[in-house]
Amino acid sequence: MDQTQHSSKAAEAQPSRSEKTRHCDGFRLFLAALSFSYVCKALGGTIMKSSITQIERRFDIPSSISGLIDGGFEIGNLLVIVFVSYFGSKLHRPKLIGIGCFTMGIGSILIALPHFFMGYYRYATENDISSLHNSTLTCLVNQTTSLTGTSPEIMEKGCEKGSKSYTWIYVLMGNMLRGIGETPIVPLGISYIDDFAKEGNSSTYLGTLHTIAMIGPILGFIMTSVFAKLYVDIGYVDLSSVRITPQDARWVGAWWLSFIVNGLLCIICSIPFFFLPKIPKRSQKERKNSACVHVLKTDEEKNHVTNSTTQEKQASANITGFLWSLKRILTNDLYVTFLILTLLQVSSFIGSFTYLFKFIEQQFGKTASQANFLLGIITVPTIASGMFLGGYIIKRLKLTLHGITKFVFFTSIMAYVFQLLYFLLICENKSFAGLTLTYDGMNPVDSHIEVPLSYCNKDCICDKNQWEPVCGENGVTYISPCLAGCKSFRGDKKLNNTEFYDCSCVSNSDFQKRNHSARLGECPRDKCKTKYYFYITFQVIISFFIALGSTSLMLILIKGVQPELKSLAMGFHLLVVRALGGILAPVYYGALIDRTCIKWSVTSCGARGACRLYNSRLFGITYVGLNIALKTPTLVLYAVLIYITKRKMKNDNNILENGRKFTDEGNPESVNKNGYYCVPSDETNCETPL
Repeated sequence: MDQTQHSSKAAEAQPSRSEKTRHCDGFRLFLAALSFSYVCKALGGTIMKSSITQIERRFDIPSSISGLIDGGFEIGNLLVIVFVSYFGSKLHRPKLIGIGCFTMGIGSILIALPHFFMGYYRYATENDISSLHNSTLTCLVNQTTSLTGTSPEIMEKGCEKGSKSYTWIYVLMGNMLRGIGETPIVPLGISYIDDFAKEGNSSTYLGTLHTIAMIGPILGFIMTSVFAKLYVDIGYVDLSSVRITPQDARWVGAWWLSFIVNGLLCIICSIPFFFLPKIPKRSQKERKNSACVHVLKTDEEKNHVTNSTTQEKQASANITGFLWSLKRILTNDLYVTFLILTLLQVSSFIGSFTYLFKFIEQQFGKTASQANFLLGIITVPTIASGMFLGGYIIKRLKLTLHGITKFVFFTSIMAYVFQLLYFLLICENKSFAGLTLTYDGMNPVDSHIEVPLSYCNKDCICDKNQWEPVCGENGVTYISPCLAGCKSFRGDKKLNNTEFYDCSCVSNSDFQKRNHSARLGECPRDKCKTKYYFYITFQVIISFFIALGSTSLMLILIKGVQPELKSLAMGFHLLVVRALGGILAPVYYGALIDRTCIKWSVTSCGARGACRLYNSRLFGITYVGLNIALKTPTLVLYAVLIYITKRKMKNDNNILENGRKFTDEGNPESVNKNGYYCVPSDETNCETPL
């Protein structure tokens, strides 16, 4: 009889093991596919941020427009977030994630699409050396050529053909598609893991996901660094005829290649999701794997939870319940304080990161390739280690909500102090004749607007809108050879070796009255080399402290509201932060940065295009000052948050003491030493706190 029962149990156990194996295999496949999608998602975001400067120059748009393009991702995200949040769990989650990844891929390819129908990039009026002889590039003395303007007919044709000024809308639409596609990946992926992972392993899987996702930014920075060195029309034009270099303000790298690669990767990563089941098969043991129940300490608490459960059911059925739940989180002082705090913090992060590479280029004279490579190699691993260490510290010290708040306050103060040091690293303006100096390169000017011609170039017939910077022997950059007073040149087919002679505005420091030479390109900025290395050091330290406290922010949000309101609190928080931070921050950052521009390009229609040169000092003060202005109030709000959590902890302790008395009197054996309510036969598995 015993052997028969044993055989029967073994037969029942065998299919259970096979089911579990199939479940694990399918679940692991989902984890692998989701990890790949996280990498692609992070890769796309990094590429967009790294390519902002290139996009501005290629489409001849100001920073405020490029900020709108960058915010398009959040716009797309918000368009479908309600649909995904409400219907996502009811539909086939893996397939929805697959559709999202495919949409991300199409969006990335759409961003690159304008490159193929815009025509070749024209960085100047003259694109070959043979045209220099009969142009206004050099100083023409005793000539009758008039520069009153281009004929209306030619101007109109130029506008129709050359200035496809609204093609940037394709980039905006593509970025919005990326945002739409990204929406289901995180919430549905996390909920799928939480539903079907073995109990206690969800946090490990999520930590692994975010760690693997850091591969995306590293690949993104390296990829954009390599492609930024390649000319935008590589494969279409003879590169020996290109006379500008990556150091030139007009240089545009092959930005579109990065988006093509990312788009293809996103499409590939979408394929596995379409073959995954909606619900993995689960064993009966997993379905019954709950031995602990939440203890209700007082009659008042029992009634409160019962009412909350009833009202939450009503909330899913009608608008009244939803408004009631929304009122509860908006009257939660801890939640509202945290919402405002993170909105300011996220706005500062998104705005500063969007224009980080422009800041490095303008302040320290580094190319986009150099900035992307160095930041990718140094900063991203620092962020990953900071996030891991932050989670470990919280777990190791077993920090409460109050302790977590104090911890993130400490990390924010440290990052804030090092960010204040950025003011010491702001570089002086470039020595630029006609913009920051007089045309003879000897005296500073009060205003860059309409700087009068000097004795050295007043007889030259020059077009002030022409941008062809040359570096004189005196270390001063001139807007063009003509405005430098250069009357002759010598060069071969490689135009970046062209040199100009008889430049009357170029003089040595000994002020000898003789003519000198100049070469194409801006003068190198050597004075800020030391400051650049200090900046990178501070950037690494700041990134580490920000990452160290990033884990704490999500824990504060989750622990700061009632369990039944957790989903609504997270959704509303995401909505506000993305709408007011993710969309608006790049726009107003860009608008304020535009105000520091001292030389704009002019399109073929005569309209203002992209910025050629910024007032470096004013740019630095605006950029760093805006970051500090947003982060200063967050420190005050952190202090308020610490006070609120301390008060909440005292109230919880009082409730806990009252609850223990009640429970001890009613059923002392029902509470274990940790204060959890358990089934007596399975007390060791109890994990639900009071």
